[in-house]
Amino acid sequence: MIVVTGQLSIDEALALLLARVQPLSAEDVPLRLAAGRVLAESGRAVIDLPPFDSSAMDGFAVRAEDTPGRLPVIGQSAAGRPFSGTLPAGAAVAISTGAVVPPGADAIVPVEETSVDGGSVAVAAAKPGAHLRQRGGDAPAGAVVVPAGVRLRPAELGALAAAGIASIRAFRRPRVAVLATGTELRQPGSALAPGEIYEANTPLLTAQLVAAGADVDVLAPVADDVAATTAALATGITADVLVTSGGVSVGPHDLVRAGLAELGVEEVFWRVDVRPGRPIAFGVRGRTLVFGLPGNPVSSLVGCELFVRPAVLALQGAAEPGPLFLPGKLGVAVRRDPRRAQLIRARLRVEPDGVVLEPLRGQESHMIATAAGAAALARIDAGAGELPAGSPVRYLSL
Repeated sequence: MIVVTGQLSIDEALALLLARVQPLSAEDVPLRLAAGRVLAESGRAVIDLPPFDSSAMDGFAVRAEDTPGRLPVIGQSAAGRPFSGTLPAGAAVAISTGAVVPPGADAIVPVEETSVDGGSVAVAAAKPGAHLRQRGGDAPAGAVVVPAGVRLRPAELGALAAAGIASIRAFRRPRVAVLATGTELRQPGSALAPGEIYEANTPLLTAQLVAAGADVDVLAPVADDVAATTAALATGITADVLVTSGGVSVGPHDLVRAGLAELGVEEVFWRVDVRPGRPIAFGVRGRTLVFGLPGNPVSSLVGCELFVRPAVLALQGAAEPGPLFLPGKLGVAVRRDPRRAQLIRARLRVEPDGVVLEPLRGQESHMIATAAGAAALARIDAGAGELPAGSPVRYLSL
């Protein structure tokens, strides 16, 4: 079914898009190579974490019932070198942070609360369990450490490693082909003839897609020629995702949609009520997702953040593919568009009562140099009149 409408909201377009995404197959990945990958199966602890009762402080392991008082020090327990034997009544063992608490001890007295004199130590009163990390207190063996659908950040990787997990099952990274169209495009560093411009969209989109976990193949830009465009599209459509920029509007040189239709792509929607980036197209052929983004660089940036990035994350099985809109407030008044949502490039300022968004000057869709100063895209939903300074809005972090 083809949906061709100018009345499609951001959220409606996202729903149509995500309904067409099927996660990719899973593969085994060594933990050392798993940063940014999305778990296909929950990571479960191989051992109790921690694997033994351990000390949370440098100090002395004691029986709480023997405190306060002066106790003979009968040995020490260091990390990787535990005290051998059981702590008898009326004695203490010197212990370092992370070391095994000897059997018989039920409390740790921090070194700051002790006074050593020869072979004995005066200790303050301690309660049972004081400064003692219980075996399995963080996660017992078999417990889920990181659930499926989570994209692995440093903290998750550290947790999995500490739980004894050497490799994980992760969804395959999507292969994404990126194709820029336009006779006027030239590579940076080359000389420009009259009417030509430097091609900026593929570096922009590649950076966004790599950050979302994709393996990106940049195709050579193609001129506005029917045969050349269709041939380039046929190459790109062999990937998991094809992302084009330019050629999706209604002019005589906008050849992408027709070329995709010739190749059997089912167009799901074209045009979304958003500014910039309204003439965005999305379609499918089999399990391949196809995005036609506008040629203006800022429109491509916005379209990728709103639609392509969530699709790439959903292909990897992400439980929450986004886009993740965060709460903020306007630093100045902004006039709303009565028909379309706006994604306004803005700087961020953090204040005690929240994040303040300061729109940049120059919001035209071709102004990529101005966009380089933006830290966020503030979402201003369609409506009448003006939103005053201080109004709550949502934003995408860049």
